Amino acid sequence: MPARIQNDALFRALIATAVDGIMVIEERGSVIVYNQACERLFGYRPEEVVGQNVKMLMPPPYRQEHDGYLGHYRETGEKRIIGIGREVLAQRKDGTTFPMYLSVGEGVLEGQRIFVGIIHDLSERHATARRMQDLQNELLHVSRLSAMGQMTAAIAHELNQPLTAILNYINAARRTIANLSGDQGVRVAELIEKAANQTSRAGQIIRQLRDFVEKRESARFEVSLNRVVEEAIALAAVGSADANVKIVVQLEPDLPSVLIDKIQIQQVVINLIRNSIEAMQSETRRELRITTSRAEESGVRLSIRDSGPGLPPEVASRLFHPFVTTKEKGMGIGLSICHSIVEAHGGRIWAAPNDNGGVTFHVRLPPATAS
Repeated sequence: MPARIQNDALFRALIATAVDGIMVIEERGSVIVYNQACERLFGYRPEEVVGQNVKMLMPPPYRQEHDGYLGHYRETGEKRIIGIGREVLAQRKDGTTFPMYLSVGEGVLEGQRIFVGIIHDLSERHATARRMQDLQNELLHVSRLSAMGQMTAAIAHELNQPLTAILNYINAARRTIANLSGDQGVRVAELIEKAANQTSRAGQIIRQLRDFVEKRESARFEVSLNRVVEEAIALAAVGSADANVKIVVQLEPDLPSVLIDKIQIQQVVINLIRNSIEAMQSETRRELRITTSRAEESGVRLSIRDSGPGLPPEVASRLFHPFVTTKEKGMGIGLSICHSIVEAHGGRIWAAPNDNGGVTFHVRLPPATAS
């Protein structure tokens, strides 16, 4: 068999079996090769495209600009995409558009200048990115709602003590003026009674708020902790790309599944990761090590170890209390929320100093079969 025939057969086989779209146009834009992958991508049959201007596959305004671009390149040799590649929009036969990465190379065939385009469909990648963004938005929304609820509970707890003290003072004042006579004594007694009623009313409102928060049910399902952690790491990395932190992930395979509210536990993981990243910003060495392993009683453990400055002793002892923070502008409710979530899942969260500096946060969760 002549070499040219062999080469032609090989060329046709490569074009026909390519996963990505392959298209060849002559220098004025007419399509001369249009493979099967292109047919799947665009919805046109080859006979509808070959011989036509390639701009038919472009949405406005690219369609109107394409001939001018080719003309400009023929006259000046200025490259805008040839040999570079970029992400562009394409238009299907039904009028819908899709994102693609277009790589264009230039060559000569039988003395004629040609352009070879390789088309990679980015639809699935964009869909995945949108799903990730939707998941992040959902998580942030739930996080805000949870933070509001937990903050309400924390504030209610903190307000109970001064309200109780106020009520005690009011009762003492009642006893003090009990022996007073005359209109002035009566008037003071009335004012004290009104203050007592309003204090009791405030206490009742706070108890109702606490009951509302504590009785809220969560949706729990049996899931893999490793998968939850992987998704949380991806979400926590959003907005932290410039932190210059080396992240090492070691997830032990075949861990027992856990029965959890996925969004709540992801909130815990994200909070711990971001806290650790922030804690290392003043350090030269910034390494975050995230591991999962088996724990006692068939449970599972998540550990997040940083190379930060560690915790001051006065903070470490009250780390998970409301309104305790080492951040200049922090509210001190993040770790309190984490503690509440983990305990509600029958688990435990604690922090331990590292031998060489920094701190490790541990979260232990019971296996699903023990829940």
